[in-house]
Amino acid sequence: LKHVEILDAKTKDKLCFLDKVEPNATIGEIKSMFHKSPNEAGKSLKDEDVLQHLPVGTTATFYFRDLGAQISWVTVFLTEYAGPLLIYLMFYFRVPFIYAPKYDFTTSKHWVVHLACMCHSFHYVKRLLETLFVHRFSHGTMPLRNIFKNCTYYWGFAAWMAYYINHPLYTPRTSGQSSTALMISLWSQFCQIGNFSIHIALRNLRPPGSKTRKIPYPTKNPFTWIFLLVSCPNYTYELGSWLGFTLMTQCLPVAAFTLVGFIQMTVWAKGKHRSYLKEFRDYPTLRSPILPFIL
Repeated sequence: LKHVEILDAKTKDKLCFLDKVEPNATIGEIKSMFHKSPNEAGKSLKDEDVLQHLPVGTTATFYFRDLGAQISWVTVFLTEYAGPLLIYLMFYFRVPFIYAPKYDFTTSKHWVVHLACMCHSFHYVKRLLETLFVHRFSHGTMPLRNIFKNCTYYWGFAAWMAYYINHPLYTPRTSGQSSTALMISLWSQFCQIGNFSIHIALRNLRPPGSKTRKIPYPTKNPFTWIFLLVSCPNYTYELGSWLGFTLMTQCLPVAAFTLVGFIQMTVWAKGKHRSYLKEFRDYPTLRSPILPFIL
């Protein structure tokens, strides 16, 4: 049997002492005893780690770090994705108090405006459905403050884009060229399907209730063949989709959202790429984080 003491990570004050803990107890079980998440000397531990396999003596010392109020990933994703969907539709239908009263509930004469609404709505409906039925999260919660930060980003950009695209005076430079707008919208949806295909492939790598990590490889689905060249093709397809939306609408707020999103996705992709290289010695060296042979 082991003795486990839990200390505050900052003050080093003893918070709890657990006597006679089974050597085969997992960190998750110790968390249940303490009702909070512990850390070992600053090194994060997984719930499935077994006590007897850790480098500890008769008495194991864990450090507790208060992560503050938490909220589930699912709740955050549903909130941050539902907002843009509803906000954009409010501008599209020109509900009162957005534009001048004479434009209330009027519709645009431009094909691009209607295509943009369909593409934007499809994008966020897809994200909502993926959150409910596709994604498997390795962590159950995130800090509560993230919901305010994420919603400000997604909701704010959605309102900024929607205001100009659906404005009564909005006139795209490709006015009258509906075939061009249609082709660009099809490209955008092609990338959306690719993004969805990658999410399905990543989901299939992780059995339900598991936190197993594996190297993702191409499947029979042609959309996944890009795994030969990049580590995070879901971000590659996401970028392609928003580039298409930018070209279709030719709207500065959309271009700004695409640029900011690309920068953030590049940071995430580089982090995941480094994690893959560190965790798997046989990881394919030809792959780039997000853009083949470039970045």
